[in-house]
Amino acid sequence: MASRRAVDQLIAKGAVAVDGRRAHVGQSIEARASIVTVDGKRVHRDARAGQLTLVLNKPAGVITTMSDERGRSSIAHLLPAGRRLFPVGRLDADTTGVLLCTTDGALARLLTHPSSGVPKRYEVVARGLWSAQIAHDLKALDHAPLPDGSHRFSVVLTEGRNRQVRRMCAQAGLRILSLTRTRFGPVRLGQLKIGCTRALEPAEARELRRLLAEPVRK
Repeated sequence: MASRRAVDQLIAKGAVAVDGRRAHVGQSIEARASIVTVDGKRVHRDARAGQLTLVLNKPAGVITTMSDERGRSSIAHLLPAGRRLFPVGRLDADTTGVLLCTTDGALARLLTHPSSGVPKRYEVVARGLWSAQIAHDLKALDHAPLPDGSHRFSVVLTEGRNRQVRRMCAQAGLRILSLTRTRFGPVRLGQLKIGCTRALEPAEARELRRLLAEPVRK
């Protein structure tokens, strides 16, 4: 990317044209509609430049919508004003943890498409009888019995079916006490406090860009 001074020098030399006409220093253009060329070669605008993606640790009791006609608490109250951010996928009202909120429609479509295969990890605390068969059926990871007789374990999904973890546990005879999404693709919950947001870490942003650059999977 050229510096502002370098761009001004190119314009002064007559190398830059807007919609086929020679540009002048200080000229305003419509970035999305204007065709800009340098030495006759078109400059392609990065469609994702200026996009914003935030990580929210969604609290329990908050629904994953930007508004609610029934007056329930929604994630809109937890996001900064001034940008139209939309949630990527959903977490049910009682589930906490990683929720990506973005202005980038291409990213949202990628992460929610059934063929994307983006892993989502959930930490479950549930009560009920535990067995090797249940662990196998749930593909449970890092199982640990808790002092109160409940169980903590993790489940990784690559699909986003509605209330899937809750349905899987119910079929296994387990009653969920708490459910937290701790990872969505490369984005991890980490130490983010409940109800707070943060920007993507550089490594997370790079990995999401890599996923966007991959060929579309059928």
